[in-house]
Amino acid sequence: ITQFILLAFADMRELQLLHFWLFLGIYLVALLGNNLIITTVICDHHLHTPMYFFLLNLSLLDLGSISTIVPKSMANSLWDTRAISYAGCAAQLFLFLFFVSAECSLLTVMAYDRYVAICQPLHYGTLLGSRACVHMAAAAWGTGFLNAALHTANTLSLPLCQGNALGQFFCEIPQTLKLSCSRAYYGEVGLIVVSAFIAFGCFVFIVLSYVQIFRAVLRIPSEQGRHKAFSTCLPHLAVVSVFVNTGIFAYLKPPSISSPSLDLVVSVLYSVLPPAVNPLIYSMRNQ
Repeated sequence: ITQFILLAFADMRELQLLHFWLFLGIYLVALLGNNLIITTVICDHHLHTPMYFFLLNLSLLDLGSISTIVPKSMANSLWDTRAISYAGCAAQLFLFLFFVSAECSLLTVMAYDRYVAICQPLHYGTLLGSRACVHMAAAAWGTGFLNAALHTANTLSLPLCQGNALGQFFCEIPQTLKLSCSRAYYGEVGLIVVSAFIAFGCFVFIVLSYVQIFRAVLRIPSEQGRHKAFSTCLPHLAVVSVFVNTGIFAYLKPPSISSPSLDLVVSVLYSVLPPAVNPLIYSMRNQ
């Protein structure tokens, strides 16, 4: 196989321009919002704190993930083609998994940051010093790299004999596994299950952290103080819930409920929308 065919919008030729303009609008919103956050955090010395350092990293990951898949999809729609080279597909698999896996780890780190800030404020400077923040961010990026390298190498090493058509608008592991003719793909399925459980474990850790945060916030005597604490935490919890759960569902949904339209909607929810809405969610309650 020298190339793959992306069939997500194959039956909607009359909506090609709508698909292009919709993705272009989402992409421009993501570029504008995330670049504003990155520029503001870098230029304003008042924002050189752990929370904004992690937010800057989140914006970098969002820019990377959406830039990996959306421009190619827009180009295919505009030029009425659905082909992607084997090398391009491999690059998409690796880079998208890299950015998404790193983002999942970083969201967990951000929950820990909020937990320490609210539940152990006197130890905040010690537990989240500049060196510790750099190490945690580097661990998140490194985890994403290792996870992506493992899954990409394992997936692309499988023999493919079911054609070269992927029912998606980008190269995705579940769609690639459908082309495999070897029982060896069960090994990759096992890796996906393990990764999903790790992601779910991160989600559980985040939820438990916020349980402790909410308990601490409810003990704050001032209503203004409670409101301020909640405003910095609720957006993060909302982002985590949508991002992690839709991602897990996309990779572990049973075949009995799988359909091209459902696969497309779920993929858009966890791959395209988060990079665009994250800057809005994290900034709406922040001067």
